[in-house]
Amino acid sequence: MASALLQKSSEAVTAALEQATAALSLCQSHLSFGPARTLVCRQRRSDIAQTGTTYHVNETSGDDSTADGSAAKPYKTVVGVYIAHGESASVVVAKPKEGGGETWEPATASAVKKATKLLAQHKQKLAKQEELRKREEAEGAAKREAEAKKLAESKLIVLEEPTGEEAKRIKIKESVEHRGQRVRIFGWVHRLRQQGGMTFLTLRDGTGYLQCVLAGRLSQTYDALTLTLESTIQITGKIAALPEGKTAPDGHELSADWWAVIGKAPGGDDAISNKVNAESKDASQLADARHLVIRGETHSAILKVRAALLSSFRQTYAELGVLEVTPPCLVQTSVEGGSTLFGFDYYGQTAYLTQSSQLYLETCLPSLGDVFCVQESFRAEKSHTRRHLSEFTHLEGELAFLSFDELMTHIEELICRTVDRLLANPQTKALIDQLWESSQKDVPVSERRKFEPPQRPFMRMDYKDAIKYLNEHNITRPDEVTGVEGPHVIGDDIAEAAERKMTDQIGKPIFLMKFPMEIKSFYMQRVAGDRGYTESCDLLIPNVGEIVGGSMRITDLEELMAAYKREGIPSDPYYWYNDQRKYGTCEHGGYGLGVERLLAWLLNRFTVRDCSLYPRWTGRATP
Repeated sequence: MASALLQKSSEAVTAALEQATAALSLCQSHLSFGPARTLVCRQRRSDIAQTGTTYHVNETSGDDSTADGSAAKPYKTVVGVYIAHGESASVVVAKPKEGGGETWEPATASAVKKATKLLAQHKQKLAKQEELRKREEAEGAAKREAEAKKLAESKLIVLEEPTGEEAKRIKIKESVEHRGQRVRIFGWVHRLRQQGGMTFLTLRDGTGYLQCVLAGRLSQTYDALTLTLESTIQITGKIAALPEGKTAPDGHELSADWWAVIGKAPGGDDAISNKVNAESKDASQLADARHLVIRGETHSAILKVRAALLSSFRQTYAELGVLEVTPPCLVQTSVEGGSTLFGFDYYGQTAYLTQSSQLYLETCLPSLGDVFCVQESFRAEKSHTRRHLSEFTHLEGELAFLSFDELMTHIEELICRTVDRLLANPQTKALIDQLWESSQKDVPVSERRKFEPPQRPFMRMDYKDAIKYLNEHNITRPDEVTGVEGPHVIGDDIAEAAERKMTDQIGKPIFLMKFPMEIKSFYMQRVAGDRGYTESCDLLIPNVGEIVGGSMRITDLEELMAAYKREGIPSDPYYWYNDQRKYGTCEHGGYGLGVERLLAWLLNRFTVRDCSLYPRWTGRATP
């Protein structure tokens, strides 16, 4: 029983002290007392004693941190009054009155005794805090003095490069084959830490990462003590494999025998870690700092895979006998409709940034055979979706003397062969795995996935069957007038969201084909026996949606002229395109593939903006 009472008493004292301590702000702005501040508080207490002010305490409605001692703003505890105004202050305490209301009575002797004890504890606590503050201040001053002395001494250390064995200049990617040899490497400081009188840094040169160790005098120089992330350095030494159980890039590290700073990056507020870091969420801020963002491991890995992807595409085209050409980006004709053209004055004439190189590729077929290009295309769509860019990398191909089925088979072969080659390369496969892993940090380990290459053959779904699927699976679309959700009907231009939902449900690549001619471009060939539809296809990929759009082209000149007329497009500017039907027409078809969309699928990126070096979208043209 006695133990329980003591515990209860201790808890009550602690609670009262914590409540009362909040009132300290009335007498001081922080927990330390200087001589002037102590004098002010004593003077205030003296003034109070002379005026004989009485302070009110209400344990129910009072608040020690905001009180002024009046009946309207009372304190909560007697010790709260003592802390703010001294233990000689006159105190009255609210007591309930019969019939309701309250009356103010002088604090009891026991309440005064308890408050005096709590005040003593409070003063003792402040004294300890002040003592700790002075000790930390003294220690801090001593530490700063020691650091200043260390820096001053470090400026006297001059490193001279060893003579003897010449250091061979290499790139980090060559470091494995140069283990045991003295090498010279240039790069940027990617990671940095100092421990036990040694400096450990990870160097980056764009070809890889290398852990380096500075020991002895090398880590005591002024440059070593003030080194910052993203500084550029050159370093010499020997690379050796790490013992089992230790890890570093490529399983080795460089023990330096000499090093020098080439360009020191800023620290403090201007340090790169304050410009971009893992906590940065503001998309606009990250876009402004894109030149720094791409130095990070994630975005540099994306760009390396992008380069490998384009190289793999070119190898596939070479194997398939398709020749690369370079069409113009400045044009005077549209391909996908005038509403998405970027127009400008071109020496007094109206010109545009190209939407597609397709029409120019068609002109190459008679002289060069099957052709492709990798060009930037531009679309003036004011779209802010995660899969749209105003400027994107457009991989386009055009092939002669083939059927619609053969065109889709070619697209399937192109993508599968290209992706298979990427996955067969250990370095590229490692980057792809790394990016999938980093994109799933919030996913339980047991549920994390890796990239799975598509299985052939790709599913082929007629547009009419797609409308049926959407309705059977209750994937609706909003009415164009009322906005009310309802079933799809033949003739609908299936919206991106519905298209993607269907693809995600099916869970594999789909050639959605034979769209109505009203929703497709003027140049597309009609389906034989079903002239209301076109020999067109979109390749849909789970989690991304459309990545390829293709079709067979109109081969008959009269039919092409009728298409111009139907769409209200003047035919004269297309004279060079029309001549392809006039001077030896043939069955031919082609496609355009969005490289950033393919990368988003390949690397599990949420937005295509991550997959462009400097992405451009509505309102964004910097840096």
